[in-house]
Amino acid sequence: MFVDHSKEAPAGDVSAIAALDEPTRRRLYEHVVRQSDPVGRDDAAQALGLARQTAAFHLDRLADEGLLDVVYERRSGRSGPGAGRPAKLYRRSDRQVSVSLPDRRYELAGRLLAHAVEESDATGEPVRAVLHRKATELGAQLGAQGGASLTDLLEGHGFEPRREGDTILLSNCPFHVLAREHTETVCGMNLHLLRGVLKALGESGFEACLAPAPGRCCVRLQPTA
Repeated sequence: MFVDHSKEAPAGDVSAIAALDEPTRRRLYEHVVRQSDPVGRDDAAQALGLARQTAAFHLDRLADEGLLDVVYERRSGRSGPGAGRPAKLYRRSDRQVSVSLPDRRYELAGRLLAHAVEESDATGEPVRAVLHRKATELGAQLGAQGGASLTDLLEGHGFEPRREGDTILLSNCPFHVLAREHTETVCGMNLHLLRGVLKALGESGFEACLAPAPGRCCVRLQPTA
């Protein structure tokens, strides 16, 4: 079973990036990530010529946004009674932050394609057939999460759905650049992804069909014939 690990929180990512718009905070962040070891408040303040209180405020804000991790270590190397309190130190977090307008989901596409290639290599099954199956499985997983409506789910994953009569058009393709350069592969993957979503939601009134058109996704959801 394909598992989607690329959980995204666009609002949180926007907030994190906005935090770096403050010049002092950005300098502190860049200083921390250049160091091989966690950085303390005093060291950061001295390196950048800041008051310790100022450095502490901005470092904690970066930690609150998930851009830095906080660790506690005794710099003396001693432990036990008399060793003193551990120092509060900062290092870059493992969190990946990205904001794309319009919404793009290239990591999701990359994971699907990588899984398909690996399984095809291991089993001998044609890679395109594996890709379509993996995309259908992922669509079913997405459709089974949280009880969202079809429109809300499509909106939440970057498709920008809009009604045109009885048809749902998808104004945005989350895989736009890939689809433009590798149309057959990526549009086929997208088609099966959305078929999996519809099946999981029990949306028998719609079917996903390929209908390429400029300025929108290659797939549309039209009433079942």
